[in-house]
Amino acid sequence: MNASLVTLLGVLALAGNSTQAKEWKTVKIALEGSYAPWNLTLPSGKISGFEPELIDNLCKRINLQCVTVAQDFDGLITGLQAGKFDAVMDALAITPERQQAIAFSKPYAATPAAFAAIDGHGLANATGKPAFLKLTGNPKIDGPMIAPLRDQLKGKSIGIQSGTVYTKFITDNFKDITSVRLYKTSAERDLDLLNGRVDIAFDDVTYYAGIADNKDSARIRIAGPTIGGPVWGPGEGLGFRKQDNDLKAKFDAAITEALADGTVTRLSEKWFKTDVKP
Repeated sequence: MNASLVTLLGVLALAGNSTQAKEWKTVKIALEGSYAPWNLTLPSGKISGFEPELIDNLCKRINLQCVTVAQDFDGLITGLQAGKFDAVMDALAITPERQQAIAFSKPYAATPAAFAAIDGHGLANATGKPAFLKLTGNPKIDGPMIAPLRDQLKGKSIGIQSGTVYTKFITDNFKDITSVRLYKTSAERDLDLLNGRVDIAFDDVTYYAGIADNKDSARIRIAGPTIGGPVWGPGEGLGFRKQDNDLKAKFDAAITEALADGTVTRLSEKWFKTDVKP
C-alpha cells in the first residue's frame, strides 16, 4: 500500500470519527406523564410537574432545546436504547440492574417509599420503633426488620406498578405470603384499591403526597413506616444511552449547580411539600 493511499485512508478515518461526536442542540426526553407530582399531563397535553420544571431549568443552564414526550413506563429504557428519545426521566431509581443497560446522571432526588391503604387502615407501625425504616438491601440484615411487616401482611393482596425498583422489593420479600398484583400504572392500581380489589399498595411517598388533594384518591393514606436507605440505591437520575457520555456530562454539571443553588429544594418543596434533595 503506497504512502498516499495510507494518508488518504487516515484522513477518511479521522473524518468518520469526527461525525460520531454529536453536536447536541435539541434533546428529546421521555417521561411517563402520569406519575404525579413527578410528572403529569395537563388537559392541554403539556407535561408538567417536578421533573418537567427541573428539566427546563437544567436545559437552560447548558443551552439545550429540550422537548418532553410521554412514554409508558415499561417502554422507557427499551425506547431509549432504540433511539426514540435521547434521555428518560421518570423518578427512575438508579439500580445495578438498570446500570447494566443504560447510563445514569448523578441523582437529583432520593425519596423513601411506603405501603398505603384506604384511610391508612390495615397496617400499623409494625416495627414498634421509629416511623422510618432504613433498609440496606442485604436480606440478612434487613430480614429481621421486615419480619413484623410480613406478619401483618400475610394473606393480603398488594398492588404495585410493574417495572419499578419497588416491584422487586415486594416480590422478593412478600410474594410467598401475599398475593402480589402488578399494574401498568399506579393510577390503575389505585382504582382497584379504592374499589376493594386489592388490600394495600406500595409506592413512593411523594406519589401519595401528589394524590392527597384529589377527591377520588384522598382516602389512600400511608400505612405503617416509611422505608428508605440504600435499599433504593443512591436516588433517582436521568437515564442515557451508554455511548452518550458527553450528554450525560452536560446534565451532571447542570444537576450539580441546581443542587448547590437551591433549585432542586425549591421545586421539590413546591411539588412534594418536602425536600427530596439527595
